[in-house]
Amino acid sequence: MQTFFVEIKCRLGKTYEVASELADREIASEIYSTAGNYDILAKFHVAADVDIGHFVAQKVQSIPEIADTHTIITFKAF
Repeated sequence: MQTFFVEIKCRLGKTYEVASELADREIASEIYSTAGNYDILAKFHVAADVDIGHFVAQKVQSIPEIADTHTIITFKAF
């Protein structure tokens, strides 16, 4: 199992639409609104053999109202 986070910057006024679409796709384990450079922080868990780059490109960045993403790959939970 791989765990990673994606910070998501939405087009102006579209944060709730993006969060709803993420929730509807049932691909994120947790979705938070944030303040700062990005609007949403989403947590994902995928199988060890899943390519995270392809997953993000195909499942997350395909949401039309997303302007930018920043992926944070984690190594170990303490």
